[in-house]
Amino acid sequence: MTNIGLILRRELGSYFFSPLAYVFIVIFASITGAFAFYLGDFFGLGQANLQSFFTYHPWLYLLLAPAIAMRLWAEERKSGTIELLMTLPISTTQAVVGKYLAAWLFCGVALLATTPIWITVNVLGSPDNGVIFASYVASFLMVGAFLAIGSAISALTSNQVIAFVVSAATCFMLTLSSLDIVLDLFRAWAPDLLVDTIASISFLNHYLGITRGVIAFSDVVFFASVISLWLFINVIVVDLKKAG
Repeated sequence: MTNIGLILRRELGSYFFSPLAYVFIVIFASITGAFAFYLGDFFGLGQANLQSFFTYHPWLYLLLAPAIAMRLWAEERKSGTIELLMTLPISTTQAVVGKYLAAWLFCGVALLATTPIWITVNVLGSPDNGVIFASYVASFLMVGAFLAIGSAISALTSNQVIAFVVSAATCFMLTLSSLDIVLDLFRAWAPDLLVDTIASISFLNHYLGITRGVIAFSDVVFFASVISLWLFINVIVVDLKKAG
């Protein structure tokens, strides 16, 4: 845990030592607010809730999470600092987890920057704060899953653009896997069990389930399993690259 903490502080510091981190946080908070109040027609609906605010989070994360994750390993490989990192007395698992947690916490800080919107809704009316809290949990879990996927794919290449595109495409497919436009491609030839399995791995279904105000154990386990699986893949890829 000490080694993970060291990597976490190193990576988190690299975010906040750069002005780009603050620009990212401001842009994220501004875009989510604009989407909620304008595209989501918050005032027109006349309801004191943040449903319109959280509706757009998955689609924003499809671009923002891969943009953050693409540098985690691709930049290390391109600059050659991965060799230095791997010579330190830490395991690959500790390095992967530390770098991932730093990115996830950074996204958590960006998410916290949107809490003035939550306060605004409470000033304007009497929202169900339990539902809003659950929605923040769902948003944090979803971006964590996206980052885990992006981190693993970042380890495959030294090109950050390739890492971004492949990560965004993978997250997009996993997010929309429950929609009929996707399932219809399988219904014509695949057994019902396979179709149901594809539908069950949709990030959007589990995300929406929590945003309804119920933090179901199955949904939390789903996101935790996705994160664990992709971090495991991340460790394997880094080890293989190191051995090569």
